[in-house]
Amino acid sequence: MIVVVPVDPPRAGLVLSALVDGSPLTETEAVALYEATVADVLWAVSSSGGDLLINYRDAETLPNAHADGDPEAEVRALALDALGEDADVRFERQVGSSRSARVGNTVTHLLEEEGAQSVGVLEPTVPLVGRTEIDGAAMSLRRHEVVLGPSTGGDAYFAGFSEPIDFADAYATPELSTLAGRAADAGRGVGFAPMLPTVSSPAGLRETVAGLEARRAAGRPGAEATAALVDELGITVGEGGALERE
Repeated sequence: MIVVVPVDPPRAGLVLSALVDGSPLTETEAVALYEATVADVLWAVSSSGGDLLINYRDAETLPNAHADGDPEAEVRALALDALGEDADVRFERQVGSSRSARVGNTVTHLLEEEGAQSVGVLEPTVPLVGRTEIDGAAMSLRRHEVVLGPSTGGDAYFAGFSEPIDFADAYATPELSTLAGRAADAGRGVGFAPMLPTVSSPAGLRETVAGLEARRAAGRPGAEATAALVDELGITVGEGGALERE
């Protein structure tokens, strides 16, 4: 399976902006969290049986306020810092005017033009994902044409395909049910991966922090970059379930 990770340049106001108003994080800390989660996701893919493809946004697909500088270089630096300068990583730019179009163009090209057996799109904000979930999704794609990974708020942290679907507005909210509906409309069998939170919303960050705390208590650490940053920032889940800073 080719595992596509769509990565934005780590810029304030562009990445994880929803956390600034809804969590204890500042803009600078939100960028640092994004960089940490990207590192953990890329490491998980590199340790799996999948082939990593980083799908980066360039000036043509970024909002006008962020369409400056060299976004490709920023994404490459982020990836190689996580995986090492000698890492064998494929980079391709995203093409399309919307998220649905960009994902659809990438998946369809890989399946139909390059002859890939399966393609999985994995969000860069799901640090709790591991090799087990990625390889399990790849195996599930041998039985189903579409495999979806449920996440916080009805989103999908993973969407895998062995056959394309109609991607027009396929990532409309709620993503999970929209993608499942499109798959059903195309006559594709749908399987599901385990549910995992992303850090793209305050609720997802809260679930991720709780998951990190549970794994540490169980002696099964993971998501090392994200866990280290959460510790550094002193982010915890309080007794009432709210995010707090120590």
